[in-house]
Amino acid sequence: MAAFRHADARTNDEAQLAVPNYIPPRPAKLNMQGKEVPVKLNTFNVAQMPTKPVYQYDVNIGSGTEKRGLIMNVWESKTVKAKLGNGWLFDGNKIAWSLNKMDSTSLEVDLDAERGRNPREDRKGKNKHRFHIRCTKTLRFDLLGAYLAGKTDYANEITEAIIFLDHLMRETPSGQYTQIKKSFFSRGDTRVNLTGAVEAFKGVFSSMRVATNPANKPCLTVTVDVANGTFFQDLRVQEAVLHMLNIPNPGAFKGAYAAAQDKWDKSMMKTNLKRLSKVRVIVGHRGVDTETGQLPTYMIDKVMSRTPHQHKIEIRDGENRTWMTVAEYFRRKYDIMVIDGLPLLKMTKKDIYMPMEVCKIVQNQRYPFKLNEKQTSNMIKFAVTPPQERWKSIDHGLEMLSWPSDPALKHFGLNIDPKPVVVKARQLQPPQVTFGGAGNQAHVAPNEAGKGRWMLLGKKFLGKNTVPLKSWGVCVVQGRGAVDAESAKRFFGRFVEVYKKHGGDVQNAKFQLMPGTLQQGTEMVLNLWNATGNMNQFRPQLLFFVVPDRNAETYNRIKKICECRLGVVTQFLQSAHVIKNQDQYISNVCMKVNAKLGGFTSRATGALTKIAPSNAKIPTMAIGADVSHPAPGALKDGSTGSFAAITMSLNTTLTRYAAQCDTNGFRVEMISTPNIENLLGRMVTHWMGSVGQGSLPQRVIYFRDGVSEPQYQHVLEQEVRDIKNLFKRFAPKHTAKFVVIVASKRHHVRFFPEGKHGDRNGNPNPGTLVETGVTHPFQFDFYLCAHSAIKGTARPVHYTVLMNEAGMSSEEIQQMLFEHSFQYIRSTTPVSLFPAVYYAHLASQRARGHASDGNPSSGKKQTTEPKETATSTSEKTPTEVAPITPMNNSQGIDFSMWYI
Repeated sequence: MAAFRHADARTNDEAQLAVPNYIPPRPAKLNMQGKEVPVKLNTFNVAQMPTKPVYQYDVNIGSGTEKRGLIMNVWESKTVKAKLGNGWLFDGNKIAWSLNKMDSTSLEVDLDAERGRNPREDRKGKNKHRFHIRCTKTLRFDLLGAYLAGKTDYANEITEAIIFLDHLMRETPSGQYTQIKKSFFSRGDTRVNLTGAVEAFKGVFSSMRVATNPANKPCLTVTVDVANGTFFQDLRVQEAVLHMLNIPNPGAFKGAYAAAQDKWDKSMMKTNLKRLSKVRVIVGHRGVDTETGQLPTYMIDKVMSRTPHQHKIEIRDGENRTWMTVAEYFRRKYDIMVIDGLPLLKMTKKDIYMPMEVCKIVQNQRYPFKLNEKQTSNMIKFAVTPPQERWKSIDHGLEMLSWPSDPALKHFGLNIDPKPVVVKARQLQPPQVTFGGAGNQAHVAPNEAGKGRWMLLGKKFLGKNTVPLKSWGVCVVQGRGAVDAESAKRFFGRFVEVYKKHGGDVQNAKFQLMPGTLQQGTEMVLNLWNATGNMNQFRPQLLFFVVPDRNAETYNRIKKICECRLGVVTQFLQSAHVIKNQDQYISNVCMKVNAKLGGFTSRATGALTKIAPSNAKIPTMAIGADVSHPAPGALKDGSTGSFAAITMSLNTTLTRYAAQCDTNGFRVEMISTPNIENLLGRMVTHWMGSVGQGSLPQRVIYFRDGVSEPQYQHVLEQEVRDIKNLFKRFAPKHTAKFVVIVASKRHHVRFFPEGKHGDRNGNPNPGTLVETGVTHPFQFDFYLCAHSAIKGTARPVHYTVLMNEAGMSSEEIQQMLFEHSFQYIRSTTPVSLFPAVYYAHLASQRARGHASDGNPSSGKKQTTEPKETATSTSEKTPTEVAPITPMNNSQGIDFSMWYI
């Protein structure tokens, strides 16, 4: 009578089966453009659903406020088992399922009596708990089958049946492995030390959903993929702390801790060690627990500002009460000489304190915090695997899940086919990539572009910089590995030559070159600004910074000064690349510089002109939007709110985009009305003047990144509503036709081309389109792999069309998305996402460098909500964050591609 660990039957985003009337229906015909290619998917269809009815029960334990641990203890008690019998599923909270129907039942469970405990007089009866169960509904799978066959309309009972099946799949694995949401982990050989007392190991992800089978008919399918999890290493806490703080030895740690004690609450050491809160540890000094047969386990509440030699506890012996230090207690009670100078650990259990050295971290505990730079690098190396290796890991995951021998699946009658789904995908025709100039170098032919990479050598940019380069400067930041002056002169001399060959308009090849140090701070930037302006008697248009290493703080600080205070675009360069002085690198720099000064690299044209000949004639505005949130486990202060970014096309060919950003509350996904009015409003005004000849566009394609299925309606009812209202403000009678498309990479679907239909690494070729096998049976969605993966296994983008007022065909939309991926302005490869979305993602991340210092401005309403990682319910975090510092638009930086 097992139960799901950390599962809850109340919600399941992937069980959204009803097709709201606001979403366009699935197209009647599949895309027949390009050529057919067989693609294996990491999905496995349900071969047989349960045939018997399943009864669902409400379970109430105690007052309803009990913690999960106690709920599970009661559910698994002898009293409950004796009454219910075997064959039950429980979500660990309030819902249970069984093939047996029983009347409502109430029990009293005495956990002390069951465990043979004899509690103190004042504790007697305190461990008795009320248990009540009652049948609430019957799950009928014939109704689900009829729905999938198109014989009945959607009803809530269908979602409830899917939720049950999704839980049923995880019943057996949840008792064998460490479960984190829909993933299971077993601490085997496939793991790596990430440093900082954190390790990673692979597991298996599985999730059931409604989809289309290869024959384009509705079905149930299970997606199975590799899961990469991060966990605390099972070290002695004393040892783990040294790794977490990057301190070489216990002596150095003692010194650092002693220095932090006086101002403990404000110390970085306390902040860093908060990560140990809620971590479970085992202790060996008390011996094996007679009840469990295992070493006692406790949960850390916090690291104290006092040592065991400083903190006193009250010892009761009958009527006698004495006070002694924790160190003295351990010496007398356990004959343990506690190490002096190390912090004391307070446990969540009342009045329990432990010295660090007696505690060891329990293995397989998730590390939920943001990884540092080194850990992230190690994690990427561990997680990124080519398709063949990934499929081996998926096979290993299937062995872990072991569907054919799963007793729970067998008991309820669920059969999942262990053979993967193979679909007939389409490989769309790649476009021609057009550059400036004439002759063979003026374009990249479709068959070459379709390989996923091309060269810039000998090519001119299709759109040269509209801001001629005549006032520019270079600051070489000093430090280990810094560039010498002669090397810098050679590099930038060559930069001018290469940029001119690409068609760049350089009216002044002379540049201001000067050294700088980070210790100068703002002064370093202002010195370069003033010297460049004075030398050329013209306001600086572009500033280069040559830095010896990758330092995010340095990067953000300089960018903020230049963009927000001076209003000038910048370009950072790595010292190592400047010293090498290679033309290929310089060409890549030229693409960025050209974009920031008003130009664009190339344009893609292909089959779209045949599919929709009038497409290019319709005045169209493309808008991209993204909201970035703080990383899980990041500190929640004013600088870690959500950042909204909106991009807008700046020409008719959709090759240049402006971007505007601002804060968007704390973890608020929908872009606020003020942000749409302020950010997009400025850009629409500019579009009307520079592109639309005073008019609004006839068609608006709104690309939204990163929203989940339950949020689709909010996108339409809030964001699209606000954009339409904004347009009405400019022209009350104008009615632009909107097409709304959501792009998502947060999924586990992967393509594995069969035979020789992939690239040399086994990844799909650019333009691989999947419309069956894993797509929704009734919604307008598809998966498109537009790029060529350099490393690892390619992740296709899942596109869902939420609105199609313009009546664009599926072939037109899909070909447009593919062709525009070749127009990404700073790359000689197609990219995975439509550029408007990609640029919005870049801009929202870059905007974090523009964050205002301090708290939200006075007078702005604030609300609070509990911290997710707080150790106390009294810790709060603001849901409002101060707006970012605006950019200085005196030189028109708002409508340059400053974020590239």
